[in-house]
Amino acid sequence: MTGEILLELVDTDGTTIGVAEKLAAHEAPGKLHRAFSVFLFDDDGRMLLQRRALGKYHWPGVWSNACCGHPYPGEPPLSAATRRVVEELGVAPTSLLSAGTVTYRHVDEVSGLVEHEYNHLFVGRVTKKLAANPDEVDETAFVDAADLASRRATAEFSGWFGTVLGAATPAITALVGEWSVR
Repeated sequence: MTGEILLELVDTDGTTIGVAEKLAAHEAPGKLHRAFSVFLFDDDGRMLLQRRALGKYHWPGVWSNACCGHPYPGEPPLSAATRRVVEELGVAPTSLLSAGTVTYRHVDEVSGLVEHEYNHLFVGRVTKKLAANPDEVDETAFVDAADLASRRATAEFSGWFGTVLGAATPAITALVGEWSVR
């Protein structure tokens, strides 16, 4: 399995039950695996969005939260989230806090791949200039709640975005104040 990326398979309680190669875990019907989603905000309380790189194997070119990914087997989700923010956005987050977990299953209608994830949510701040990795991120934008609602009405977002945003909203509100999920 040299060179393959392995993910932790989990049961519905989030207990590790095995590992699978990343692509195999995402093939239909999808295997429940550990993941994370990060929401980052600037000092003005605006949410960082990223448009996924066009070369991504699923959901390419769509908008999503600041960063998402998968911990390596045995890697704590907070460590993985911090690592991936640096790898994708070129900057370390500050005050990254747990915002709970959510489980979902979303199918990418174009590729047929499945996101069946036990997702650890994190919220935090970013205070330095981004240096996004073009292999991961095509574009970034900081938006307030009204801008987000407008963007969601006119642009395509990742299948999981609404699910993770809804689940993270209480922690987002605690971090930056009232946020309206539309």
